[in-house]
Amino acid sequence: MVKQEEQPRRDGDLLVALAQIDTCVGDLDGNADIIMDYSRKAAEQGATLVVFPEMSLTGYPIEDLAFRASFRRAAWSRADRLAKELDEQGLGHLYVIVGTVGTDTDQDRPRNRLVVLHQGRVEAGYDKHFLPNYGVFDEYRIFTPGDRTVVLEVQGHRIGLAICEDIWQEGDPISDLAGRGIDLLVTINGSPFEEGKGHVRYELAARRAKQVGAPLLYLNQVGGQDDLVFDGGSFVVNQDGTLLERSPRFVQDLSTWTLPAPGERPLPSESCMAEEMPGDEEVYRACVLGLKDYMAKNHFTGVCLGLSGGIDSALVATMAADACGGEHVRGISMPSRYSSEGSRDDAADLAQRLGVRYVVQAIGPEFDAFQGQLHLEGVAEENLQARIRGVIVMAYANAEGLLALATGNKSELACGYSTIYGDAVGGYAPIKDLLKTRVWQLARWRNAEAQARGEREPIPVNSIVKPPSAELRQGQKDSDSLPDYSLLDKVLEAYIEHAHGRADLLADGFDPDTVDTVMRLVDRAEWKRRQYPLGPKVTSLAFGRDRRLPVTNAFRE
Repeated sequence: MVKQEEQPRRDGDLLVALAQIDTCVGDLDGNADIIMDYSRKAAEQGATLVVFPEMSLTGYPIEDLAFRASFRRAAWSRADRLAKELDEQGLGHLYVIVGTVGTDTDQDRPRNRLVVLHQGRVEAGYDKHFLPNYGVFDEYRIFTPGDRTVVLEVQGHRIGLAICEDIWQEGDPISDLAGRGIDLLVTINGSPFEEGKGHVRYELAARRAKQVGAPLLYLNQVGGQDDLVFDGGSFVVNQDGTLLERSPRFVQDLSTWTLPAPGERPLPSESCMAEEMPGDEEVYRACVLGLKDYMAKNHFTGVCLGLSGGIDSALVATMAADACGGEHVRGISMPSRYSSEGSRDDAADLAQRLGVRYVVQAIGPEFDAFQGQLHLEGVAEENLQARIRGVIVMAYANAEGLLALATGNKSELACGYSTIYGDAVGGYAPIKDLLKTRVWQLARWRNAEAQARGEREPIPVNSIVKPPSAELRQGQKDSDSLPDYSLLDKVLEAYIEHAHGRADLLADGFDPDTVDTVMRLVDRAEWKRRQYPLGPKVTSLAFGRDRRLPVTNAFRE
């Protein structure tokens, strides 16, 4: 983070606090406590206006919880009580902008609402106009839209209000605010992370700032909620496109920015201008934060997973150690007669580097017992090994109260190269939305990042460079069943994320045999993907959240 030189406060200046917080859906009291704490900190810094994210009091997205009238009543009561508590704590002079759920009294339906708390009461309210119904959003089904534009008067400044999608669409409220002489446009957001999305936000905000003729403050939520990760990265942009403030990403943060007296030129923040984050780092941080918050919000203090010595389990274990500390990670090596000595050594080496609690549980006796009864061959024999390992992982999870992690990547999920009730077991899948080639890329980044800090590389180099294998039969390699990952992932990206059909893929230059093989594998594996655990969405199109096709799918064009 780059600190700016402090500038003297002038008469007519308004110090605005950007309270980028991590909330939990449904936890009204817990979220209110965070809002109170950050409001107090903002007051200590001299702020008058404090801005919190979309639906910060209720958590976001609340999905069908919004339909419970009892929850909406509780949320409204908690907002009213929070306003009184702020006043009782000597913070009544603050203007605190908070997101919550309201009710359309005419239709008795929920509304996505913004409220302004001041002098012990809810002084103003604004309802979101545009309700997104694409990608991860389902708001059109849940909420009814607002139809009023609101301008808040704070110490001589006129502040326009908006909620997330309202600035993404043309028309009111932005077009109305453009003619009302506002000094600042504040938009509160619950915008999930997606790689490469940051610059799109900046460019859109700059256009809206120019349209309304005033700086725009974009306040975004941070934290993981189920399979969504919110990256924060709040900012203020001037009407000429100048960046005036940028909050850090993937962490809670309180930064301030000064809105000058009307007619004065806005200056960069005195407190924060966070550095930009490279692509590999932002994706890695998103996966770690998603896991960390999934654990916290489901009351897990530790995790367990199988350590095979391969790259997938190595990266997941490293993410887990970063999320909760190596001492809270249980790594289980479960070698079979087909496990190479090198893989066993790599698993032990990884555990030592990360400081995880490591145990070796060979599966030979269990495998022999099953085979004595079942006499399986081929794929059934291979999958038996994976299912025995799944039982062992879940046994440790149950016995020690741990969250079991699945270690499959997006390439495997796409092609069905995972065993249901075997390596697919678990409560969370940290690399579910990462193609195999990206797994290697992030592993190399994480090692380089450690090296740059003078620390030991967490992932054994051999786990990165050796040919990938499930080691379920003698001499097995992933390339026996799948195209080489460097080719496979290119086809998958085009087919899944860009929705290219067969003709498109051929026009892209892929050979017909590869195209037909990949399309067949992907379409046949939908039933498996429906049963896979949640994992953080980091790409534009994630399985389960964005892409869900009929299980029986005969379309092959």
